[in-house]
Amino acid sequence: MAEAFLNHLAGDKFHAESAGLEPGVLNPLVVKAMQEIGLDISGNKTSSVFQFFKEGRNYEYVITVCDREAEEKCPIFPGKTKRINWSFPDPSAFTGSDEEKLILIREVRDNIKEKISNFIQKGN
Repeated sequence: MAEAFLNHLAGDKFHAESAGLEPGVLNPLVVKAMQEIGLDISGNKTSSVFQFFKEGRNYEYVITVCDREAEEKCPIFPGKTKRINWSFPDPSAFTGSDEEKLILIREVRDNIKEKISNFIQKGN
């Protein structure tokens, strides 16, 4: 979600890439929540943050959006990288009916969008 918002809202000011600790499949309810606001992420691929690290990719910013427990596992990227952590609940851990999960996912989605918007406005 953060990648989609940053690439959508920032124009050419930023280019975001998204990766997880363990790449898997896109959560269909997250895809649905993003489609509700006009962003189609259904074609996005899941990537491994460790693959990006091994490739020696350099980033000005590394923004993690995982909960605090997962943050400790994130690698440190080489170079002059500013690391920012925004702790959000993991939608894959939500329980209940699909509608109950979707309500929680929408809340996370909206909070991520707000953080991204503030990040872009501040320029860092």
